[in-house]
Amino acid sequence: MRKTLLALCTLAVSAGAGAHSASDAYLNIVSDKSPSAAAAASSAATVLHGQWDIALRDLEFVLKLNDRGDGELTWGEVRRHQAEIEKYAYAHLHIAGVSGGACSIEPTRQMIDEHADGAYAALFFDVKCERSPGGFALNYDLFFSIDPSHRGILVMRSGNEVATALLSPQNAGITLNP
Repeated sequence: MRKTLLALCTLAVSAGAGAHSASDAYLNIVSDKSPSAAAAASSAATVLHGQWDIALRDLEFVLKLNDRGDGELTWGEVRRHQAEIEKYAYAHLHIAGVSGGACSIEPTRQMIDEHADGAYAALFFDVKCERSPGGFALNYDLFFSIDPSHRGILVMRSGNEVATALLSPQNAGITLNP
């Protein structure tokens, strides 16, 4: 399994280096309308679960993840830079309760996900709020300062309902009502 991930990661990043493709990231958020017993027992209730897929080629451009400098990003290099990836990404995503309650994004794990255009860092997280947030104000500005053509593709699921949004420099802040 590890060799497969290494091969996929190496191929995806080295192949992507020669061809230009749009800079997109995929943000999937699921509303937790009935918090689990573990969340209820904690001081803050988990109300959202997320997966944020960010192209490794874009992260490599900003964070210089390829330690060997050979243009082929390996699984080992990505693993060594996980904390740096997390710090950079979460500095560009903010979620707050619209009713004034404080919310925090709590990373849970990081993996590699394969998309049609290459390998992506998959960041999983929970959003925890002190009290019922009455909706969420989301602000997203990943890569906007260096690439105004970057887009975040948001899919929000709440029960049987699905909502989507395209996040851009002109549409960086939106309200979510799960």
